[in-house]
Amino acid sequence: MSKIHDSSYKFLFSNPELVRDLIIGFIPDDWLHSLDYSTLEKVPGSYVSDDFQQREDDIIWKVKVGEDWVYLYLLIEFQSRVGKYMALRMMVYIGLLYQDLIKRKEVSNHSKVF
Repeated sequence: MSKIHDSSYKFLFSNPELVRDLIIGFIPDDWLHSLDYSTLEKVPGSYVSDDFQQREDDIIWKVKVGEDWVYLYLLIEFQSRVGKYMALRMMVYIGLLYQDLIKRKEVSNHSKVF
């Protein structure tokens, strides 16, 4: 049954307007109103680590901020139960994301990543 729920949430959060509403509606930060939500793009969330382990995130987005492209990734992790080590899993996902961005040369010494 949890696979059905995961698929339905992934379907909902694959809609850029819904993602925009989620961010603006649930995160109380004025800076988020300066994002150009018309530039929201889904980013592939499947990685192979340096030790050849396959990892897959649920949904990742990037968005343009002001006049510059700034990478803002929203990692939405759907869980059917409380995960004792969720903070560690999120850290691993973020590390793999950075590693992938570096491999694809989308991050340089001058890039801004949030």
